[in-house]
Amino acid sequence: MRRPVARSLAVLAASAAMVSVGAAAPPSAGAAEKVPVAVGYGGAVASVDADASAAGIEVLKNGGNAVDAAVATAAALGVTEPYSAGVGGGGYFVYYDAKSRKVHTVDGRETAPLTADENLFVEDGKPVPFADAVTSGLGVGTPGTPATWQEALDSWGSKPLGSLLKPAERLARNGFTVDATFRSQTESNQARFADFPDTADLFLPGGALPVVGSTFKNPDLARTYRELGRRGVDAMYHGELGRDIVDTVNDPPVDPASGRVARPGELTLKDLAAYEAKRQAPTKTSYRGLKVYSIAPSSSGGTTVGEALNILERTDLSRASEVRYLHRFIEASRIAFADRGRWVGDPAFEDVPAKELLSQRYADSRACLIKDTAVLTSPLAPGDPRHPAACNTAGTAAPTTYEGENTTHLTAADKWGNVVAYTLTIEQTGGSGITVPGRGFLLNNELTDFSFTPASPGVHDPNLPGPGKRPRSSIAPTIVLDRHDRPVVALGSPGGATIITTVLQTLTGFVDRGLPLVDVIAAPRASQRNQTTTELEPGLWNSPLRARLESLGHGFRQNPEIGAATGVQRLPDGKWLAAAERVRRGGGSAMVVRPGR
Repeated sequence: MRRPVARSLAVLAASAAMVSVGAAAPPSAGAAEKVPVAVGYGGAVASVDADASAAGIEVLKNGGNAVDAAVATAAALGVTEPYSAGVGGGGYFVYYDAKSRKVHTVDGRETAPLTADENLFVEDGKPVPFADAVTSGLGVGTPGTPATWQEALDSWGSKPLGSLLKPAERLARNGFTVDATFRSQTESNQARFADFPDTADLFLPGGALPVVGSTFKNPDLARTYRELGRRGVDAMYHGELGRDIVDTVNDPPVDPASGRVARPGELTLKDLAAYEAKRQAPTKTSYRGLKVYSIAPSSSGGTTVGEALNILERTDLSRASEVRYLHRFIEASRIAFADRGRWVGDPAFEDVPAKELLSQRYADSRACLIKDTAVLTSPLAPGDPRHPAACNTAGTAAPTTYEGENTTHLTAADKWGNVVAYTLTIEQTGGSGITVPGRGFLLNNELTDFSFTPASPGVHDPNLPGPGKRPRSSIAPTIVLDRHDRPVVALGSPGGATIITTVLQTLTGFVDRGLPLVDVIAAPRASQRNQTTTELEPGLWNSPLRARLESLGHGFRQNPEIGAATGVQRLPDGKWLAAAERVRRGGGSAMVVRPGR
């Protein structure tokens, strides 16, 4: 019989507490040190960056709640993780309210210009080369991050935006210490950054890469935060900051001598004025007696993770061998991605059958495709969630399109029991590569998440561009509650389309395999996205498990790093555990307000 969930969670809590004995106290901002796990009272924050986590802890110590801390942490990530997040991008915010025991979400995804149509990325009858679309004004969507912050604060926050931006403003003005990850990410963008004078001046001063151990300052961003703090987000959506963004998108400030053709966009002040961060209901899935909440479309994260969990529900993964566990996880991911590609898009434009995709009846009709002695062929055709047919493989497959991988995720909790899981992004590492002159932040390239042309000829593609449409995302910030609607764990990850598989593997490793949160975050990952081969991190690539899975018919390719998760877990006696990566992205930063056993 399967181990009872309540007992499993008790074991997990005890294991996590033992792992975390001796966790360091949260260092102060400016002298923050990375540790991957911390346990204590008063609230918790986990992110990829120590300075950002410290900003959130500072807010919690000063009486702020989890929403306040999440906004402060996100703003600080815009300073220290400028190639992954910032006010020039967007994201998805999931919030658990401890008083009502309800989960709420905000869709802060970027939108296409109101002039866009399905041929946004088509020239002379052919799709624009992907790299050209990325580094252009054409790929820039209307930013949603400031509106997301304000919507969350208006709905559930306790402090004004201006006060919450102060730690990030201070960090941008005084600087942070350059690490190897920041230098490496700059180096991978060096050629295109050099073609935009404002980007080069900020990130390649004097034409050189930043030196590890040096201090990186961004006074322009400090001034931008100060302006947002004083004037509110109207500075972007109805003010001078917005005008600067529109001018930059429509006339990218490229160095004429570079020879780079940076296509202009068609963003207008009307697009900014019309933008709304959308409050909407979360997705909800039952798994092993727990309630799993995530973000609904326009992101595919909640529906795809939820469908895969439903497919796995009938398998006792707690007693499965490592090979059977990985095989089932890979096949469930393959099937869920096949359905995602056909059915999920922006529900303001598309008839998305989210309820049906998340039904156990539909999952069972798809789960019967999985055999323990054979591997499904990719790309696999989608099913029809409105008319489930058992083990059906008829139809036309839609291959998974590419999404940029360097998003960032944070999780936060407070002393009252409120929890936030928030993933924000500018899409590609370095976004569009275009810095808004005098403003200190990069613009996103989120519109390249659209399908440039239909993924399957002759089959409706729900992810084609449209006026004001949100491109499909894979972001999956997730909050898990027990049967009494109390938080168990919250987590999420960056990684483009690998976000879905990272969240799924982390959840099943935590719930089914009984791993402590910090260990399941560190465990080597696999990612199958309805493709001919499955990606493996080195820990699995170099493992005997690979050969055993290959004997079943699996094919693999190596990926050096998949995702960079963070999470928080509710422990007994009001304690919180915060967990982050040990190694990926240079290691993450977990902090609590008051450390203690």
